[in-house]
Amino acid sequence: MVGLARQAIDYDLLVIGGGINGVGIAYDASGRGLKVCLCEMGDLAGATSSCSSKLIHGGLRYLEQYEFRLVREALAERETLLKMAPHISWPLSFHLPHQSELRPAWMVQLGLFLYDHLSRRNTLPGSRRISPNANSPLQDTFETVFEYSDVWVDDARLVLLNAQGVRERGGVIYTRTKVVSGFRSNNVWHITLEDLLTGKITEVTSKSLVNAAGPWVADVLTGLSVTSEKRVRLVKGSHIVVPAVYQGAQAYILQNKDKRIVFVIPFLENYSLIGTTEVEYSGNPLLAACSEHEREYLCQIVNDHFKSTTSVKDIIWEYSGVRPLFEDDSSDARTVTRDYSFELNDDNGMTPLLSIFGGKLTTYRKLAEHAMNRLAIYFPKATGEWTKESLLPGAVKTEKYLVNVKESFPWLPEQIATRYVYSYGALVHELLDGVTCIGDLGIDFGAGLFQCEVDYLINKEWVMEVDDLLWRRSKLGLSLSPQESDVLADYIRSNVQRALSTGMLNRINQAHV
Repeated sequence: MVGLARQAIDYDLLVIGGGINGVGIAYDASGRGLKVCLCEMGDLAGATSSCSSKLIHGGLRYLEQYEFRLVREALAERETLLKMAPHISWPLSFHLPHQSELRPAWMVQLGLFLYDHLSRRNTLPGSRRISPNANSPLQDTFETVFEYSDVWVDDARLVLLNAQGVRERGGVIYTRTKVVSGFRSNNVWHITLEDLLTGKITEVTSKSLVNAAGPWVADVLTGLSVTSEKRVRLVKGSHIVVPAVYQGAQAYILQNKDKRIVFVIPFLENYSLIGTTEVEYSGNPLLAACSEHEREYLCQIVNDHFKSTTSVKDIIWEYSGVRPLFEDDSSDARTVTRDYSFELNDDNGMTPLLSIFGGKLTTYRKLAEHAMNRLAIYFPKATGEWTKESLLPGAVKTEKYLVNVKESFPWLPEQIATRYVYSYGALVHELLDGVTCIGDLGIDFGAGLFQCEVDYLINKEWVMEVDDLLWRRSKLGLSLSPQESDVLADYIRSNVQRALSTGMLNRINQAHV
């Protein structure tokens, strides 16, 4: 097995899992001076972390479950993440149509008062009560609407930016790399990894491990021969995308008779994103899919509230993700806590293993900070908390920077320039380095996607399959035709294979020989 003869320990910290919690912990650790490696068996954000409602929100409904600590932490994180990644996140106004038979107005107002005051707000406006006018997209039966603010975020790119931040600080990220097994020996972890692209097996060593495998957290523990009393509860959430249900920049939060809430969110200018459901799930999380019942459920809630109706046949895209919630023995999936819990396991004060149970997109940074604080005792030379004031790669004020991009590349179509800025931020100049005209962008794959961008995504953003690009690094899967997608898939496949054969693609076995 490769690497057994090496004497030096390869890493201070090896993180298992490339979802938001895994990359967040790796980012925090790399900034504290640790030598970090992250391994993900699929693509970054390839499961739960790209299947959210794409919100950084306090969780208004969690107040009913007395989750005050979680809500306070989440509310504060809205402002922090707006500063960390302003090019992929922005404030979003929510309208909540009131239904007195579900919740009395005083209860909603009390909840919104707490929402406004549990944490300091710097940029987000407070809540208010408004009366719909004749132009409201809501049905005329709704006489009162409550308005408050949260934050929209590109969830998959938030994961990607944290991974890039790890790399900037000297850490390494290996996707399509599975942790097969591991054991402790001589005060160090020995971890066996399989490169799923080549089938090669490599052993690496690390002083510590973080198990941030999400729905697979228990499977990883089994592979490490470690037992745990804590469990995760798998709950499937499905979303659908339809042509815009209404015109306007505001989102809606809809109450339903089953005590659940559903969001209707403006999505990519021409669409509405509707979700989510909560369904108990068992089986392979990668096979989670939206059921016919879920489709009808989401459409019916929209039709119960809006003048414009939608149906299952209007669905353009749908996705389902499995949330690995910390098991608290709640009888209903709706009331299972969204908070997180840690389990720390070591061997006589050495070789710590920290396993992550639960968590949500909004609180990933605080979860990572808390995780590293738990591990700090094992790394006395590591520095302290730092991520709250950090900027993720490409962070820039978009409106001003878009003007700069248009001046620097006047030949670039405005729609493409805008998408670039809201995807890559200040890294647009790196993407377009050496490009002087539209012809320099190379092959036109359709929908404003050119060879230059595809090559950049392969070389800089770990794209290895077509879905990585179409549904996680972007949402161009909504715009490319099946034929165009096939051409793109062939291009990516051939370029990744060429990079593998020539050693240009950085893989774990090349780094440990």
